[in-house]
Amino acid sequence: MVNKRKVLESIILFFLTILPAKFIQYLSKKISGFFQICYGCYLKMLLNKLGDNFAFEYPVILKGPQYIEIGDRFSSRSHFRIEAWDKFQDSTYTPEIKIGNNVIFNFNCHLGSINLIKIGNNVLVGSNVLITDHTHGEVTNSALAIIPSERPLYSKGAVIIEDNVWIGENVSILGNVHIGENSIIGANSVVTSNVPANCVVGGIPSKIIKRLV
Repeated sequence: MVNKRKVLESIILFFLTILPAKFIQYLSKKISGFFQICYGCYLKMLLNKLGDNFAFEYPVILKGPQYIEIGDRFSSRSHFRIEAWDKFQDSTYTPEIKIGNNVIFNFNCHLGSINLIKIGNNVLVGSNVLITDHTHGEVTNSALAIIPSERPLYSKGAVIIEDNVWIGENVSILGNVHIGENSIIGANSVVTSNVPANCVVGGIPSKIIKRLV
């Protein structure tokens, strides 16, 4: 029996060996660009709001798109995971994710909400960043009677990130945190408390390293 995939691969490889490298690079960029436009339009149909001049790199992991609003000039690299949970097991929630204008997320970022995540304008986010307003259950003795994956989702409060914030790689920002404008979150930090405006913070848990103004 003929393997159609192998035949197709053989044909493609043949043409790749005879075509000039520059032409192949040009063609790849055109195909990739067209696919990204189509993929972004598909996501725009799903989301509650998506502004102009967006760029999503495939794949995006999306849950609860009706609770998600994104402004103009948004871009994300691949494996952007954005989830608004309105129900988990027997519990219901009222999630909101609101992202402003000119916001950039790099690779493998994860936003998760059962409450509110609000991100301002001109925010730059490094790779492997977690922003969540909830945990799997409260940190109490009674919660230990339930296995972690089955504990009700619990939020201590919203996550608010103001304008012009720069978040480094491998950062985790947890619930009930307000990050002031112009602040910088150093790589590998875990943010569990409020960050004043115009500050550099870092560490686990994060602490103020420098005040910029």
